[in-house]
Amino acid sequence: MKFLIAGLGNIGNEYAHTRHNIGFDVVNAFVQKHKGSFTSSRLAYTAELKWKGKIFICICPTTFMNLSGKAVKYWMDKENISIENLLVIIDEVALPLNKLRLRPGGSDAGHNGLKSIHESLGTTQYPRLRFGIGNDFPKGMQSDFVLGKWRKEEEPLIKIKIEKAVEAIEMFAFQGITAAMNWINNQDFSL
Repeated sequence: MKFLIAGLGNIGNEYAHTRHNIGFDVVNAFVQKHKGSFTSSRLAYTAELKWKGKIFICICPTTFMNLSGKAVKYWMDKENISIENLLVIIDEVALPLNKLRLRPGGSDAGHNGLKSIHESLGTTQYPRLRFGIGNDFPKGMQSDFVLGKWRKEEEPLIKIKIEKAVEAIEMFAFQGITAAMNWINNQDFSL
């Protein structure tokens, strides 16, 4: 049983640990927890993990957010991974900071990374874990907010949510998407 875990973000130090790069941070935490390490590969930083009889191909695309689909499709095809075993992790402004939401499919909701994956795969029916980043920004400032760093007071909650997102990945792989959705979608995270 093989899974592709794709955390979306942008490469480069100026984007490191920004709200838009939370997908990278979650996948990094998952790989670290399972004692893996990333190498620079085609279209992505990749890590292969074996855990409890399952194989996880973890990717952080190096294509930049708007072309994430190229990397996701390439690694799905290369590793022969079925679409129901793909999990994409992204930031979500439409979700409050205290939420994580797992879904088996749905629209891109204006997220350029998901839009690119939809174009590359020809479907919106693939699992995704949305990491709520909130929408606490003035009108017209969404781009600055999304590409900005977490506020100091948000960081402890983000750390907790990253740990829970890692647990959600594990549950997705071992208990299935329905059980993982029932567990993660109903939680409100707080300190």
